[in-house]
Amino acid sequence: MAEIQPVNPKEDYDPKQDPNCIACLDKGFVRLVEVMGGDHSIVQAARVSYGKGTKSVRADRALIHYLMQNRHTTPFEMVEFKFHCRMPIFVARQWIRHRTANVNEVSGRYSILEESFWEPTPEELRRQSGTNRQGSTGEHLEGKTAEKIAKEFREEQKNLYQQYESYLGAGVAREIARTNLPLSLYTEWYWKIDLHNLLHFLSLRMDAHAQKEIRIFAEAMAVFVKKQCPIAWEAFEEHVLKASHLSGSERQILSEVIRDNDLWKKIESARVEQLKQEEATTTRIQRELDDLKLRLLGP
Repeated sequence: MAEIQPVNPKEDYDPKQDPNCIACLDKGFVRLVEVMGGDHSIVQAARVSYGKGTKSVRADRALIHYLMQNRHTTPFEMVEFKFHCRMPIFVARQWIRHRTANVNEVSGRYSILEESFWEPTPEELRRQSGTNRQGSTGEHLEGKTAEKIAKEFREEQKNLYQQYESYLGAGVAREIARTNLPLSLYTEWYWKIDLHNLLHFLSLRMDAHAQKEIRIFAEAMAVFVKKQCPIAWEAFEEHVLKASHLSGSERQILSEVIRDNDLWKKIESARVEQLKQEEATTTRIQRELDDLKLRLLGP
């Protein structure tokens, strides 16, 4: 990751020239501004009685995995990320529901808002899902209908911004004139959050059920997290992103199938081989097996 340089985003900032900036949608971006800490900070917090440098890298990795697997979240809060983000207001309104960050957004009361809108292409005009009231399908409108609607988006955005400018010219206060602008208008903010809450945000907003537009921003932030905290990200993928949760009744079915078909020995053997490939200690192997058996078969 390139060295992070301070910039004035209102005067001399060009996101295309910043190696720590990822473009999102047609005019948006996620820029990494500052990072405090990394994998070592998580380990230090967890081993506060011992201090830095008393364990091996392998032991550090095992510890971070253990913390993630068992939801010991406080050590992950010792790492913080600050981002500068630019997104359409409809994305920002989903984003801001995650109330565990510090946010400072551009103000339409203090400044004249820029004429910058998310302009969907015909391919981005997805159809409403028939089974999910808040979601869309992978299909989109086609042909002249899609082209007509995309054109109407652009024309209406232009008309609304011209009205906004006319209201300002007539002496209407900025805080009032802005209220007629659409959700497709771009906004900006600085967003600071600790790693634990950031990973929770990413687990929800990178999910396939999240709206595609906010998923793009989440995936951009994930790139920076993976670079800054590679072991924590590895543990996050293993124990959260690629993991699954079973309900009590689902686990009961699985438990009965394993017992009735005497499958535990095969599962145990396969898991031991996986752990040996990771060079896990004997103590860790036994702990993992006990935990797996409890989760699959119950007490």
